[in-house]
Amino acid sequence: MSIDPSRAAVLALHWQVNVIKPEGFFGGMLAEPVARSGVVARAAAFHAGARAAGVPVAFTRFTVPEGEGRLVRNTPFMAAVGEAQEHFRPDAPGAALVPEAGAESDDPVFDNQRLSGLSSPITGWLAGAGIDTLLITGVATNLTVEQTARHGTELGYHVYVVSDCVAAADDAVHEASLANLALTTQGVPTAAEALARLGAG
Repeated sequence: MSIDPSRAAVLALHWQVNVIKPEGFFGGMLAEPVARSGVVARAAAFHAGARAAGVPVAFTRFTVPEGEGRLVRNTPFMAAVGEAQEHFRPDAPGAALVPEAGAESDDPVFDNQRLSGLSSPITGWLAGAGIDTLLITGVATNLTVEQTARHGTELGYHVYVVSDCVAAADDAVHEASLANLALTTQGVPTAAEALARLGAG
Protein backbone atom coordinates (compact mmCIF):
# COMPACT_ATOMS: atom_id res chain seq x y z
CA MET A 1 0.00 0.00 0.00
CA SER A 2 1.44 3.39 -0.98
CA ILE A 3 1.65 6.36 1.38
CA ASP A 4 0.87 9.85 0.09
CA PRO A 5 3.89 11.97 1.09
CA SER A 6 1.80 15.14 0.99
CA ARG A 7 -0.31 13.83 3.87
CA ALA A 8 2.46 12.18 5.90
CA ALA A 9 4.91 13.28 8.57
CA VAL A 10 7.71 11.58 10.47
CA LEU A 11 7.51 11.78 14.25
CA ALA A 12 11.05 11.38 15.61
CA LEU A 13 10.62 10.68 19.30
CA HIS A 14 13.07 11.35 22.13
CA TRP A 15 16.34 11.31 20.18
CA GLN A 16 17.88 13.09 23.19
CA VAL A 17 21.06 12.88 25.22
CA ASN A 18 19.02 11.73 28.25
CA VAL A 19 17.82 8.70 26.29
CA ILE A 20 20.60 7.88 23.83
CA LYS A 21 23.89 8.74 25.49
CA PRO A 22 25.69 7.06 28.44
CA GLU A 23 25.75 10.35 30.34
CA GLY A 24 21.99 10.82 29.94
CA PHE A 25 19.48 10.16 32.70
CA PHE A 26 18.37 6.87 31.12
CA GLY A 27 21.83 6.10 29.73
CA GLY A 28 22.46 3.24 32.11
CA MET A 29 19.41 1.45 30.76
CA LEU A 30 19.35 2.45 27.10
CA ALA A 31 22.73 3.70 25.81
CA GLU A 32 24.35 0.29 25.31
CA PRO A 33 21.44 -1.48 23.58
CA VAL A 34 20.80 1.60 21.43
CA ALA A 35 24.45 1.74 20.37
CA ARG A 36 24.56 -2.02 19.75
CA SER A 37 21.43 -1.91 17.60
CA GLY A 38 22.73 0.77 15.23
CA VAL A 39 19.29 2.38 15.33
CA VAL A 40 20.47 6.00 15.42
CA ALA A 41 22.26 5.82 12.07
CA ARG A 42 19.34 3.99 10.47
CA ALA A 43 16.89 6.56 11.78
CA ALA A 44 19.03 9.45 10.54
CA ALA A 45 19.13 7.89 7.08
CA PHE A 46 15.36 7.38 7.16
CA HIS A 47 14.77 10.97 8.25
CA ALA A 48 16.88 12.17 5.33
CA GLY A 49 15.09 9.88 2.88
CA ALA A 50 11.68 11.02 4.07
CA ARG A 51 12.66 14.67 3.67
CA ALA A 52 13.86 13.92 0.15
CA ALA A 53 10.39 12.49 -0.57
CA GLY A 54 8.81 15.74 0.63
CA VAL A 55 7.78 14.43 4.06
CA PRO A 56 8.37 16.75 7.03
CA VAL A 57 10.25 15.41 10.04
CA ALA A 58 9.17 16.64 13.47
CA PHE A 59 11.19 15.89 16.58
CA THR A 60 9.82 15.60 20.09
CA ARG A 61 11.70 16.05 23.34
CA PHE A 62 10.70 15.00 26.83
CA THR A 63 11.34 18.08 28.98
CA VAL A 64 10.15 19.39 32.34
CA PRO A 65 10.00 23.18 32.61
CA GLU A 66 9.94 25.10 35.88
CA GLY A 67 6.56 24.44 37.47
CA GLU A 68 6.47 20.97 35.81
CA GLY A 69 4.26 22.00 32.88
CA ARG A 70 1.84 19.17 32.10
CA LEU A 71 3.79 16.51 34.02
CA VAL A 72 1.51 14.21 36.02
CA ARG A 73 3.15 11.87 38.52
CA ASN A 74 0.66 9.09 37.93
CA THR A 75 3.13 6.23 37.31
CA PRO A 76 6.41 5.22 38.97
CA PHE A 77 8.17 6.25 35.75
CA MET A 78 6.72 9.77 35.81
CA ALA A 79 7.30 10.07 39.54
CA ALA A 80 10.99 9.27 39.03
CA VAL A 81 11.26 11.87 36.27
CA GLY A 82 9.53 14.41 38.48
CA GLU A 83 12.05 13.82 41.26
CA ALA A 84 14.93 14.30 38.81
CA GLN A 85 13.34 17.07 36.76
CA GLU A 86 16.42 19.30 36.72
CA HIS A 87 17.91 16.81 34.24
CA PHE A 88 14.96 17.46 31.92
CA ARG A 89 14.84 21.25 31.86
CA PRO A 90 14.47 22.45 28.25
CA ASP A 91 17.97 24.00 28.35
CA ALA A 92 19.64 21.14 30.26
CA PRO A 93 22.37 19.22 28.40
CA GLY A 94 20.37 16.02 28.66
CA ALA A 95 17.37 17.51 26.87
CA ALA A 96 19.35 18.27 23.71
CA LEU A 97 18.74 16.28 20.55
CA VAL A 98 21.70 14.11 19.58
CA PRO A 99 23.16 15.38 16.30
CA GLU A 100 23.58 11.81 15.05
CA ALA A 101 19.79 11.55 14.66
CA GLY A 102 20.02 13.99 11.77
CA ALA A 103 17.77 16.83 12.86
CA GLU A 104 17.99 19.83 10.54
CA SER A 105 17.60 23.47 11.49
CA ASP A 106 14.16 23.81 9.94
CA ASP A 107 12.73 20.62 11.48
CA PRO A 108 10.07 21.55 14.04
CA VAL A 109 10.76 20.46 17.62
CA PHE A 110 7.97 19.96 20.16
CA ASP A 111 8.48 19.53 23.89
CA ASN A 112 6.13 17.56 26.10
CA GLN A 113 5.82 16.11 29.60
CA ARG A 114 4.00 12.89 28.71
CA LEU A 115 5.08 9.59 27.20
CA SER A 116 3.04 10.22 24.07
CA GLY A 117 4.69 12.53 21.59
CA LEU A 118 1.21 13.65 20.60
CA SER A 119 0.55 15.20 24.02
CA SER A 120 1.87 18.57 22.87
CA PRO A 121 1.10 21.37 20.39
CA ILE A 122 2.27 19.03 17.62
CA THR A 123 -1.35 18.04 16.99
CA GLY A 124 -2.16 21.59 15.91
CA TRP A 125 0.85 21.61 13.59
CA LEU A 126 -0.23 18.29 12.07
CA ALA A 127 -3.79 19.53 11.53
CA GLY A 128 -2.56 22.75 9.95
CA ALA A 129 -0.39 20.80 7.53
CA GLY A 130 -3.20 18.41 6.55
CA ILE A 131 -1.33 15.39 7.91
CA ASP A 132 -3.26 12.16 8.47
CA THR A 133 -0.40 9.64 8.33
CA LEU A 134 2.43 9.30 10.87
CA LEU A 135 5.70 7.39 10.51
CA ILE A 136 7.30 6.94 13.92
CA THR A 137 10.95 6.54 14.88
CA GLY A 138 12.40 6.75 18.37
CA VAL A 139 13.45 5.24 21.66
CA ALA A 140 12.15 3.35 23.50
CA THR A 141 9.90 1.03 21.51
CA ASN A 142 7.82 -0.07 24.50
CA LEU A 143 7.56 3.42 26.02
CA THR A 144 7.21 6.62 23.96
CA VAL A 145 6.98 4.79 20.62
CA GLU A 146 4.18 2.43 21.63
CA GLN A 147 2.35 5.11 23.65
CA THR A 148 2.48 7.59 20.75
CA ALA A 149 1.45 5.00 18.17
CA ARG A 150 -1.57 3.90 20.18
CA HIS A 151 -2.50 7.51 20.91
CA GLY A 152 -2.20 8.40 17.24
CA THR A 153 -4.43 5.52 16.21
CA GLU A 154 -7.06 6.58 18.74
CA LEU A 155 -6.92 10.13 17.34
CA GLY A 156 -7.66 8.76 13.87
CA TYR A 157 -4.20 8.91 12.28
CA HIS A 158 -2.83 6.19 10.03
CA VAL A 159 0.22 5.18 12.06
CA TYR A 160 3.27 3.27 10.91
CA VAL A 161 6.10 2.37 13.30
CA VAL A 162 9.34 2.11 11.35
CA SER A 163 10.53 -1.13 12.88
CA ASP A 164 14.27 -0.82 12.33
CA CYS A 165 14.30 2.82 13.47
CA VAL A 166 13.12 2.11 17.01
CA ALA A 167 14.86 0.31 19.89
CA ALA A 168 14.36 -0.70 23.51
CA ALA A 169 16.49 -1.69 26.48
CA ASP A 170 15.70 -5.37 25.95
CA ASP A 171 15.45 -7.17 22.61
CA ALA A 172 12.58 -9.40 23.72
CA VAL A 173 10.59 -6.42 24.98
CA HIS A 174 11.29 -4.61 21.70
CA GLU A 175 10.01 -7.54 19.64
CA ALA A 176 6.93 -7.97 21.84
CA SER A 177 6.10 -4.29 21.50
CA LEU A 178 6.43 -4.46 17.71
CA ALA A 179 4.19 -7.53 17.66
CA ASN A 180 1.54 -5.57 19.54
CA LEU A 181 1.95 -2.56 17.25
CA ALA A 182 1.58 -4.71 14.15
CA LEU A 183 -1.98 -5.36 15.34
CA THR A 184 -2.87 -1.90 16.65
CA THR A 185 -1.48 0.33 13.86
CA GLN A 186 -1.26 0.34 10.05
CA GLY A 187 1.90 -1.73 10.38
CA VAL A 188 5.59 -1.90 11.26
CA PRO A 189 7.51 -1.58 7.97
CA THR A 190 11.27 -1.32 7.80
CA ALA A 191 12.79 1.98 6.72
CA ALA A 192 13.34 0.65 3.20
CA GLU A 193 9.74 -0.53 2.97
CA ALA A 194 8.38 2.77 4.30
CA LEU A 195 10.45 4.80 1.85
CA ALA A 196 9.30 2.58 -1.00
CA ARG A 197 5.68 3.23 -0.02
CA LEU A 198 6.44 6.94 -0.09
CA GLY A 199 7.80 6.55 -3.60
CA ALA A 200 11.34 7.20 -2.45
CA GLY A 201 12.65 3.65 -2.40
